[in-house]
Amino acid sequence: MARARIVLVTHPPRGARAFARRLVELRLAACVNLVPLASVYRWRARVESARETLLVIKTSPGRVAALERHVRAAHPYDTPEFVVLSTARVEPRYLRWLAESTRVPR
Repeated sequence: MARARIVLVTHPPRGARAFARRLVELRLAACVNLVPLASVYRWRARVESARETLLVIKTSPGRVAALERHVRAAHPYDTPEFVVLSTARVEPRYLRWLAESTRVPR
């Protein structure tokens, strides 16, 4: 079983790059892809739409809890998206890089 997680988080376009960069600086993520998108969703009994940036976050299983705590504390939304996906297979060299990139220095 590959030991990597993909975490999906949407963020307003303004500030998304800085938010992603901070995740990598804190070693909560090895890499974050920023994908511009348009979202349609229900919020407070109304159907809304907005431009957002999807953060596709690559991390290790051991960093997911700390990542979630950080997103809850630092994200501008009241209810930020935080969806964790398991991986079926990850190329071994990429997996080693991901593990090293998210390892907390002693």
